[in-house]
Amino acid sequence: MKQLNCDILIAGGGPGGIPAALAAARNGSKVILCQDRPVLGGNASSEVRMHIVGADCSGKRGENLSVEARESGIIEEIRLESTVNNPQRAPAIFDLILYDKCRSDPNLDLMLNTRVYATEVEEKTIKKAFARRESTEDEFEITAKIFIDCTGDGTIGACSGASFYEGREAKSSFNEPLAQNESDNLRLGSSLMFQAKKHDKPMPFSPPSWARKVTEEDLALRPHATPAMDMDLGLEYGYWWLEWGGTLDTIKDNELIRDELLAILLGVWDHVKNGGDHGADNWALEWCGFLPGKRESRRFIGQYTLNQNDVQEAKTFDDAIAYGGWHIDIHPPEGVDAIDKSPCIHHDVPNLYQIPLRTTISKKINNLMFAGRNISASHVAFASTRVMATCAVVGQAVGTAAAMAGKSGIQPGNIVSNKDLLSSIQQQLLKDDVFIPGIQNQDNSDLAKDAKISANSEQEIGKAINIISGQTRSVHGHRGVHPEIALPGTHRWMSNPMDGMPVSIELSWTKPKNIRLIQIVFDTGAHRVLTFSLADEYTQKMHWGSPQPETVKDYTIATYFNGHQKESLSKKNNYQRLRKHVLQGHSIDTIKITVLSTQGLDHARIFEIRAYE
Repeated sequence: MKQLNCDILIAGGGPGGIPAALAAARNGSKVILCQDRPVLGGNASSEVRMHIVGADCSGKRGENLSVEARESGIIEEIRLESTVNNPQRAPAIFDLILYDKCRSDPNLDLMLNTRVYATEVEEKTIKKAFARRESTEDEFEITAKIFIDCTGDGTIGACSGASFYEGREAKSSFNEPLAQNESDNLRLGSSLMFQAKKHDKPMPFSPPSWARKVTEEDLALRPHATPAMDMDLGLEYGYWWLEWGGTLDTIKDNELIRDELLAILLGVWDHVKNGGDHGADNWALEWCGFLPGKRESRRFIGQYTLNQNDVQEAKTFDDAIAYGGWHIDIHPPEGVDAIDKSPCIHHDVPNLYQIPLRTTISKKINNLMFAGRNISASHVAFASTRVMATCAVVGQAVGTAAAMAGKSGIQPGNIVSNKDLLSSIQQQLLKDDVFIPGIQNQDNSDLAKDAKISANSEQEIGKAINIISGQTRSVHGHRGVHPEIALPGTHRWMSNPMDGMPVSIELSWTKPKNIRLIQIVFDTGAHRVLTFSLADEYTQKMHWGSPQPETVKDYTIATYFNGHQKESLSKKNNYQRLRKHVLQGHSIDTIKITVLSTQGLDHARIFEIRAYE
């Protein structure tokens, strides 16, 4: 057995685990990420092919252009990378982008095809974990200070004796109107996606003998192809409502669930092809999944359990580290067998809501944290928090908290009681372009806050001073976020389109500073939906295949002392939201950022500029 050592071991390379690993590594921890599949991405990978959705409700919140709900931070970095470098929308290329992010970080050791199957626990503390990689016939004993379970199924926590929820709680458990009258062991089911392609001639299909027989009555509440529909809608991407298995154990019965889902998928395809005129004569299956996209299994019991009231009332928490906003999205556990029930019911979540750090820290195991769909939430609240972009921002927060706690020698179980550490974690997340409703930039080491701000062009609703407002998006009076009802365009500098390009913004100090780091947050159109998707109609809502038009494309950074230029940097063809630039550390009194062009908009936009010695 090979001996490995790290600061933080993360199991699970899905939408929660990847940002957790990258955040921990970027904050200085030595990280091992074990993923039990050959590719990263979980339900967003080429093996499952579900698109990542989140608090923007697939763009519905952004229909009012002043609402910018799309997640920032690492998940935004990944989305922006994908739209530029995967314009063809190839699932394997999305896998590769995720792989590149992890492989390129020197502090991150990625171990694919490696499953953590057991742990050694002493005095409520995990001492080591045991992993197996069948592809090389290797076993590993991994010692770490902190363990983060991002497996979805809660493998590390379960084998360590951490307490968890399964099934649906009763109304009385958390005083939730949407909960069951009595608790039960039912849960959301799993799905298999498929892809189809349209050809220039009829494409026959004959189902195997074990495929289900499906009728139009069976699918009365489940939209599928008809001649009256745009025939490219649904067939090229499949149906998320091909769901089954919520009445079973979604862990122990996963193989049975996969087999039945394949029978359902091929039965539905047989009906679409051969069960009447659905306009699908020239369509043929291109791909179908063999790995169920699992929605629900274990949910850990943390130091706090998020519930329906927290979500729908947008309650505030001192230890907020992330946010959600997806509907409370409840499905019948029977899936397609519930032919008289809608495949989902969306219960309104009026505002973005905070997610507290305590929901990611085990109540029972001192050094166990979790991110993804297995955080501490009731079944009803989980119906909102489970979506992948929310998992991603929670993952980044957990990775950051774990790294900072580890550096301080503090166990995860004691983070929230240490107010200074908690505040430092929140401020680091903001510095890394994570949005936390209600939390503003209070970083005393950010010298931009003490600078005089000026620009040679600005709009009335986009003053230069906005770059130090402490916010990096429109917040517009969301409860607990900002006291005033802001006008569209606030919290960013916007140059006047009449002035054309180039335009510049300056930070100046009365006393010289030894600035070594400048970081800039650009506008990337967070009011719009943006995510890698194989659905044609969904992708048509986006600016996909090119940078976002609001983004600053080419710019220069110049530093000065007593009017003399000390250093000059330039960036061409930027398409990312957060950019960091390292300087030589000269003594300077002025920083001038000149925007030469954007990716399409007729004026420059910058949310925030920070400067550090």
